[in-house]
Amino acid sequence: MKKVNLARFFQFFFLLIFLFLFVNTEYRGKDDISLAINSFFRANPLVLFSYLLSTFSFSWLLFPAILLIVFCFFLGRFFCGWICPLGTTIDLFSNFIKKKERKITWGSFKYYLLVFLLFVSLFGINIVGLLDPIAILVRFLTFSFFPVFADSIKTSWTGLYKIFGEKRDIISFFYNFLKSHVLPFRETIYPLAFFSFFIFFFIILLERFEKRNWCKNLCPLGTLLGLISKFSVFRRVPNGLCKDCGDCKNICPTSFDKDILQKEECIVCMNCKIKCKFNRVNYSFSVKPELKTNFSKRRVLITGLLTGYFTAGTFNFFRDEHYSKLLRPPGVKDERDFLKKCVRCGECIKICLKNALYPSNFDYGFYNLFTPVLVPRKGYCEYNCTLCGQVCPTKAIPHLSLEQKKKQVIGLAVFDKNHCLPYAKKVNCMVCEEHCPVPKKAIRFEVIREKDFEGRIREIKKPYIVDELCIGCGICEYVCPLASKAGIEVFKNKDLIRSDLYGSDGNIKISRSKIKNYC
Repeated sequence: MKKVNLARFFQFFFLLIFLFLFVNTEYRGKDDISLAINSFFRANPLVLFSYLLSTFSFSWLLFPAILLIVFCFFLGRFFCGWICPLGTTIDLFSNFIKKKERKITWGSFKYYLLVFLLFVSLFGINIVGLLDPIAILVRFLTFSFFPVFADSIKTSWTGLYKIFGEKRDIISFFYNFLKSHVLPFRETIYPLAFFSFFIFFFIILLERFEKRNWCKNLCPLGTLLGLISKFSVFRRVPNGLCKDCGDCKNICPTSFDKDILQKEECIVCMNCKIKCKFNRVNYSFSVKPELKTNFSKRRVLITGLLTGYFTAGTFNFFRDEHYSKLLRPPGVKDERDFLKKCVRCGECIKICLKNALYPSNFDYGFYNLFTPVLVPRKGYCEYNCTLCGQVCPTKAIPHLSLEQKKKQVIGLAVFDKNHCLPYAKKVNCMVCEEHCPVPKKAIRFEVIREKDFEGRIREIKKPYIVDELCIGCGICEYVCPLASKAGIEVFKNKDLIRSDLYGSDGNIKISRSKIKNYC
């Protein structure tokens, strides 16, 4: 009778849960999100440790990660072999990838990497999200795969008219189901889409050299769980290869090194137990300590600490220059606190109702990579939306009530008299005022009689900003009818902008290039 691999069953079970939550982290006509992919991040010990070290505080949102650590003390590194969606995805591709005989020797690099990431977090530089396996998979799906998938479905549905005409309506229920429950609310081509794809492709490409190459030699979450699992009471018997067999070394995807099972590498997939011809392999609980390790602790610790220290110093030197040029989601008041908590998962970007949030690219520095940035020319922050705060796993974006959110100041709109039509062309245009969502209107206008360029006296409605009312939602910049650069632009939080840059009418008194020097 063929043995059932229980680990493989749970792998697909949790992968389906992951995909279900991913698809439902989307606007489906409701203002509240009850199920979100952030559940996987809140149960992530790597996110927990980076949060603790960077903020010197604890959030009960990350309590599931503590539970996972407790389970690892009992069951070992089971997360990688039973739950991790990226690990399951790697296994699915690995079966179709021909392996090379020569392996890549990584040595203790994964330990250097883990120590570096955690130590640099101690200086308030939280960049673990760049290499966290859950974040890598979510970003790949959000920025690369899902937009292409949605566009392909819609293009195929349109193409059916050429083949079946109106007869395609017979299967319209299938498309309507996909549109209502699977496809995204809107398709967007995101910056860094190719880069996100490249990272995912690189992880899959590593399977050419060894099974679970990423998990065994690079993954910081797997390395952390492996160190915890060295103290687990759940272990394999025997802990080495049988002298008359040795098949386990070829069956096991991660663990055997010099014919000895490396406990911190074992992902408890139980393939060795299922495929053992002599039924010798078993798993049992034992309190006998196992403290052997296969890397130099002192060398890894010193190198990781020094690298983290100098990296933190580099980021601290450059980052203030970039802060003043970034617009963050509503509720983010402290830029440094935001960066300490953000895990760069992309959930807020995926769910943004009006397509205002985009992943920060290399233009804003490596430290801000993949963090959400509001780009008003491409979208705006919907006045009646609080979705981004609901899905953020660490509350880097606060979860605000609708009334609280409406009062949050993202930035301050500023007119550019060299481009705004009433100023530059002496032509009436009040598109921005008409769309301003603030009840008392943060954009108003005054009627001024002056000569136009032909010498005629005309009444021109010139807009101005009421600083105390403007929340910087960006809709004014988004709807500005100018084809290229908008006549109005949103800058960083108005508390950071000097009041002497404006006249009594709220209009900028100096050039746009100079205001950026003040920010």
